Amino acid sequence: MKCLSCGATMNVRRENFKYGACGLPYVTLVGVEVHRCSKCGEFEVAVPRSEDLHRVIAANVARKRGRLQAAEVRFLRKWLGWSGADFAERMGVSAETVSRWETGAQQMGATADRLLRLMVASRAPQRDYSLDLLKEIDVPERKPFRLGLQARGRGWRAVA
Repeated sequence: MKCLSCGATMNVRRENFKYGACGLPYVTLVGVEVHRCSKCGEFEVAVPRSEDLHRVIAANVARKRGRLQAAEVRFLRKWLGWSGADFAERMGVSAETVSRWETGAQQMGATADRLLRLMVASRAPQRDYSLDLLKEIDVPERKPFRLGLQARGRGWRAVA
């Protein structure tokens, strides 16, 4: 492989690489392929399956002990695919509050912290519940909620 900056041949080896692209200062990719130019110092890192990598990072951040830190809140929001305004709407807070959480000016409360972790935990396996419904919780209901259930095999299912 040739260096894009100077055209010299790049050396390849497996290294541990501090993965700052995710915005979390403590993530290290272990034994990834790194191409380095001995002439100009440029380097390129091969990050395979980056979508899966970010899913694993998100799952581990959501399972960590202790409150989420500002960079972790920002990473999880972005991993969920939401803008600050979208995230604020789903959390039931203002966009300014989200900004304060993500800059570290205000720590996220315990309830919001748990809700964000549940959103991350339920994102991939849960396909039949839209998180968009969360922003409608404060909307007054005009008619009583009715739920019909039907026995099916060994379980139950909701019917219209």
